Amino acid sequence: MNRAVETGSAAIAGEPTLAAQISRGAAEHSGVQVVFAAVDGVRETTLGALVAEAERVAGGLQGQGIGPGDVVAVQLGSTYEGAITQAAVALCGAVLLPIVQIYGPRELAFILRQSAAVALVLPATFHGREHAAALFREMDRPPALRTVVVVADAVPVDIEGAVAFADLTGHLSGPFAAPVLDRDACAMLVYTSGTTSDPKGVQHSHRSLLAEVFSPAVKRDQDGHLRQLAIFPAGHVAGLLGLLRVLVHGTSTVVLETWDPAHAARLVDQYRLTYGVGAPVQLIGLLDEQARGTATLASLREFMTGAAGVPPALIVRAEAAGLRAYRCYGSSEHPTISTGTADDPLEKRANTDGRIIAGTEVRIVDDEGNDLPPGTDGEIASRGGELFLGYADPELDAGAFLPGRWFRTGDIGRMDADGYLTITDRKKDIIIRGGENISSKQVEDVLAEHPAVLDAAVVGLADPLMGERVCAVVVVRPGERLGLEEVRRHFAGSGLARQKTPERVEVVDELPRTPAGKIQKFELRRRFTAPADGEV
Repeated sequence: MNRAVETGSAAIAGEPTLAAQISRGAAEHSGVQVVFAAVDGVRETTLGALVAEAERVAGGLQGQGIGPGDVVAVQLGSTYEGAITQAAVALCGAVLLPIVQIYGPRELAFILRQSAAVALVLPATFHGREHAAALFREMDRPPALRTVVVVADAVPVDIEGAVAFADLTGHLSGPFAAPVLDRDACAMLVYTSGTTSDPKGVQHSHRSLLAEVFSPAVKRDQDGHLRQLAIFPAGHVAGLLGLLRVLVHGTSTVVLETWDPAHAARLVDQYRLTYGVGAPVQLIGLLDEQARGTATLASLREFMTGAAGVPPALIVRAEAAGLRAYRCYGSSEHPTISTGTADDPLEKRANTDGRIIAGTEVRIVDDEGNDLPPGTDGEIASRGGELFLGYADPELDAGAFLPGRWFRTGDIGRMDADGYLTITDRKKDIIIRGGENISSKQVEDVLAEHPAVLDAAVVGLADPLMGERVCAVVVVRPGERLGLEEVRRHFAGSGLARQKTPERVEVVDELPRTPAGKIQKFELRRRFTAPADGEV
């Protein structure tokens, strides 16, 4: 029987609510530098000044009648105003609902209605285009939504009752009153960013969020030299948790508003950043810029990467470039389940997703929820202090948990003899060809070793004879070409079984991704599924 793995529990200092921890962090680390970097310039501030401004916004929200239990949606990017607003919502004890900026009226209407949000904060424009007014012209205003705050010089007149963000710190702001909160109450609601077509609302409590923030997996500034690059988008759970780590632990941070690898690499050198967290595509971007000579990345010591499949070749490449990179694993529902460390052997950093973190338990189970022997691939079930409360739609909870509140992650993995977890695939991404299971991630890892391949994803496409066939979708490096015959030659020398060789290769300019960097395989399946006979 595969025994549950547990490694202790995380200790949370002080009052166990977000508001209390943010106030404590600002008092203890008031002078720590926080930088918000946009393409057209940077805004430098301190943690103390940022939280003081957030308290004024919190007072403005309280003046609008917003308090504990109210859901406040924030559709702002990784900007100064976005950080201020998210901190302010936490300070006044409301439920923070971060929303990725790319969501349009259909997604936004669904989220606002299901969450019963009473307030929405959003920008007047996004990427130079009208945003707030356009959304409200195309979307029926949900009945619960009573307050709309617009970040703009002038509030659009066609949004009824809208107020300017500046007014929350101006004439609408009153004295901020620290709320009385229940640490087990919902503190955040975040919608999964769509590797499938239907987003799910994930509810977290103060307790579960702070278990993550105080987890041993979170880097601390032990010697005064930790300066981090924050890349994950604000509407994703990783973006919010990154902000909370700054607010609570006072880590000197550069927040990148929009992902641009050349800009990010230059910021690493300019601010002598020592630590980064991001998706594999972002680590690839930084290493490419270093190779081009855009930046040296000399100060960058460590990089933790996850949120998408990590090819072992990427960790090996980072090592050769002088950067200790390692993998981590988690989800919106359970933010960090395992992580490597910079001190792990290269073989473990490249080929596993690290050890189970303190306070978390993991089981490897079959389709019926039975434990599998060690070293066997199966679905990962997890529980622990960081685990979410449940979905906003309670009907989704029934199939999400095993008895004992073990969360069925939907990921396939195995545990080795040293206690390292390796994610081998998504349960729904297993390709079944002629009755044989093929791991799409295993095929992707081999593709990533080809020198012409910049990025790759593998999906199963329906086939009347074999059930499914292996389709490789690749982005090639500038000036390179790649066809099916070359892919077959590459796989012939890989040591994999012949039936795992891609039977179709599609070259694209870029892979469709969520804001957090996850590849949207449902979109690839839709795009490359051949029409049935008689269809066009």
